[in-house]
Amino acid sequence: MSGHSKWSTIKRKKGAIDAKRSKIFSRIVKEISIAVREGGGSDPSSNPRLRLAIANAKGVNMPKDNVQRAISKAGEKNAETFQEVTYEGYANYGVAVYVECLTDNLQRTVANVRSYFNKYNGKLETNGALSFLFERKGVFTVPVNDLNEDDFMMEVIDAGAEDVENEDQFFTIYTAMEDFGSMVKKLEEMGIEPESAELQRIPMNTVTLDKTSALKVLKLIELFEEDDDVQNVFHNLEITDEMMEDM
Repeated sequence: MSGHSKWSTIKRKKGAIDAKRSKIFSRIVKEISIAVREGGGSDPSSNPRLRLAIANAKGVNMPKDNVQRAISKAGEKNAETFQEVTYEGYANYGVAVYVECLTDNLQRTVANVRSYFNKYNGKLETNGALSFLFERKGVFTVPVNDLNEDDFMMEVIDAGAEDVENEDQFFTIYTAMEDFGSMVKKLEEMGIEPESAELQRIPMNTVTLDKTSALKVLKLIELFEEDDDVQNVFHNLEITDEMMEDM
């Protein structure tokens, strides 16, 4: 999973200096809204999805006042209603792209997604066409800090971790989708607050391109990520060390 881990590292580094942090906050506000409406109310102690959304907000240093305001607003009768939708397609050079969205306007979202694919010589496919290329996994990012690596790995493996990587002062834990909840509970019991905890779509196989071609594909990925309706973008492009240096 090293290629996926590298892309996660790139996003983390970009996030630390990203001038568009307001868009990151906007995406978390939407996740909070969905969590409150569909996950069981505004009390994080009884709403696991909301608890995760709050943890992810802390991971990107979202102010507590913003988080609380989002929770309160989500509980109002006239609060915006968002719908979860996914889109699948191919970028240029046969790279598979899976886009997850939260939107209040389906027509706008699908029009934007289709236009992004077209702009970079890609193609939007029907839902389900690419799902066999990805596997849903729980992915947790935990700062190393003063954790003992051997003890930590032993604990999380017992809780269902399939793989643990230690890179750039962060542990990245991968679990099967069905073990996601048990890993959340285990980290809570250990008193560890992950920087992020989410279900991601991990590619079963990756596509390797030359640097010039790969960077063109990544421009499409970044275009998706800049869209306010887009929550997550997954792809099967192999990220090389050389590409990381250029990013």
